[in-house]
Amino acid sequence: MAFLVSFVYVGVIWLNHHGLFRRIRRMDVGLLWINLAILFSAVIVPFLTAVLGDALGDEGNPHGQRVAVVLYALVAAVMSAPWFGLFTYLRDRPELLQPGVSPRYLRTQRIRPLTGLAMYVVCGIGGWFIAPVVGAVCIAVVILYHALTCEGLHEGPLGRLLGAAGRR
Repeated sequence: MAFLVSFVYVGVIWLNHHGLFRRIRRMDVGLLWINLAILFSAVIVPFLTAVLGDALGDEGNPHGQRVAVVLYALVAAVMSAPWFGLFTYLRDRPELLQPGVSPRYLRTQRIRPLTGLAMYVVCGIGGWFIAPVVGAVCIAVVILYHALTCEGLHEGPLGRLLGAAGRR
């Protein structure tokens, strides 16, 4: 189960990466370094997922479960930083983007890592103070949020869903 969760999470990171990088026309050294930080965040996921899976499998150790959920949520929150940096970097260097990528796209995309950070903090708090399983489910919800918004807040499946709901 931990392997599957890890695969899905890394897959969501890849979807987000692909959704953005198909809008990039050219790279520079700064963008390469930020991209390296994103790559690091992807390769740490299997380790975190293994720690969380082992802890949740040890039902006799609720403290260990809480610590694992908080660790997972904390590291996932920190993983939002390179994404925020990436969108900020691109906002300040529009010449790196494909023609037609709007400033609105970058503004709304900068919101996503901040939202993820805040949501992961809530997951960690819920996992510590309510129950580890609450934190784990919350983390799954945040991963789903990032999956649904991988093309952007307004461009992807969530944007279409919200747009359809707004027209009713």
